Amino acid sequence: MLSDQTLESHTTSERDRILAWLADNVPQSRIQHILRVEQMAISLARHHRVDVEKAAKAALMHDLAKYFKPQKLLTMAHAAGLEIDPVSKANPHLLHADVGALIARDTFSVNDEDVCSAIANHTLGQPGMNALSCIVFLADSLEPGRGETPELEELRKASYRNLEQAVWLTCDYSLRLLIETHRLIHPRTVATRNWFLQKVKNSQQATDKTA
Repeated sequence: MLSDQTLESHTTSERDRILAWLADNVPQSRIQHILRVEQMAISLARHHRVDVEKAAKAALMHDLAKYFKPQKLLTMAHAAGLEIDPVSKANPHLLHADVGALIARDTFSVNDEDVCSAIANHTLGQPGMNALSCIVFLADSLEPGRGETPELEELRKASYRNLEQAVWLTCDYSLRLLIETHRLIHPRTVATRNWFLQKVKNSQQATDKTA
């Protein structure tokens, strides 16, 4: 059953069309994840006074290309002129966010740059992300289905306190997991972590000077 928040966020017909496409292209377990991301994105958007409709739409569409085969991701990324760095070439799955934004644009006529950027940035992040992209990035990483550990609970609380701080803390969390499991780390995640860490530090320093 759809919540009132979801129904308010964008039209039923548009949402149904996206869900129908997802049903044909991703497993049911992934759709449940997508719906949890959608709900957390709506909640964060309301809390931080960000456009709720955009947050709901980007969250609902963030994993459009999640289950595309590696060669399809590489082919679509190449055709669109997207950067295919060595890490992405070795692990094409990392391209699913950027390719998902292309699907949103070409299949669902999403021309809103904020929504497309939020879809494209939800996995690796991006230095200087706006609040909408931060919200979808955090909702994808921290939705309830990810687990109930004390660390995740703290990150969820941080996402309501300060989006920028929550982004660098969540990047730290993700980087630790990647290191522990001996997986490749994409430089964009490191760059995102560094940018938001520095932004928070600069803000704190400015506050300290005026205190």
